[in-house]
Amino acid sequence: MRGQVLLINDMTGYGKVALSAMMPVLSYKKHHVYTLPTALVSNTLDYGRFAILETTDYMAEAIRVWEELGFSFDAISTGFIVSERQEELIRNFCSQQREKGAIIFTDPIMGDVGRLYNGVTEETVARMRQMIQVSDHIVPNLTEATYLAGVPYEEKGLTLAGADRLLEGLQAIGARSIVITSAMVEGQEAVLVYDHQKKERTLLPFVSIPVRFPGTGDLFLAIYMSGILDGKSCAESAAYAMQAIEQMIVRYQAEGDDSKGILVENYIELLDQEENIDQASEDNVVEGGACYKRNP
Repeated sequence: MRGQVLLINDMTGYGKVALSAMMPVLSYKKHHVYTLPTALVSNTLDYGRFAILETTDYMAEAIRVWEELGFSFDAISTGFIVSERQEELIRNFCSQQREKGAIIFTDPIMGDVGRLYNGVTEETVARMRQMIQVSDHIVPNLTEATYLAGVPYEEKGLTLAGADRLLEGLQAIGARSIVITSAMVEGQEAVLVYDHQKKERTLLPFVSIPVRFPGTGDLFLAIYMSGILDGKSCAESAAYAMQAIEQMIVRYQAEGDDSKGILVENYIELLDQEENIDQASEDNVVEGGACYKRNP
């Protein structure tokens, strides 16, 4: 499906994160891409200093004008949300658009490696649980998933039973399809997927590359979205995103500025290489409500 896609996230002036990372992906996949910036940020946070301008008043006025003009969208993604007022504004807008048929994707940006980011509170987590209730797909990392589900973060990783409990905890607060990135399950790094339509749980194992670039989560979400909008399953879309990002990192790590993010336009043709995606999904499908790999 080639559709009208709205990206709600921050716009960074220097660096390839958030909107500047996501827009090239979805435009290359021939979607009509629109944006609603939640903040203007001078540069990626990795540089240590930055300027930020919250745009909530602008967002409210833009949404009012869009409603008067009758604009609607086939898919919406949400990312960095600055304030309680902004979350309520975005949630109400997404709920209205979802009633008209839009698919809602949410990246609940709140923390990593077992801790919430500075300025993120339990009230933020509670508001994000409300956002999840109007979302069709959520893409948290393991830390965000545990906070949302209200289960402890296990530094040593999850057992299969723990993975099941985490997914069930997210479903209990209203999550539908779930993709948990950067998980550790039975000692194996993996992306953990629950497909709401198929009622399937899938583990997609990977071996991490020992480099870090900001914006890879934004790239993952954009590529995952493109897979879903192209008719792939949740597991196929996640595997597609994993493969593309791995190849981008391998190519970029020798020449890149670690703080800038991946210059996605230079590697955009990698989105056309989808070999082994179907096989990856088949090899790791989950049956009968249990969480396991068919071919370990």
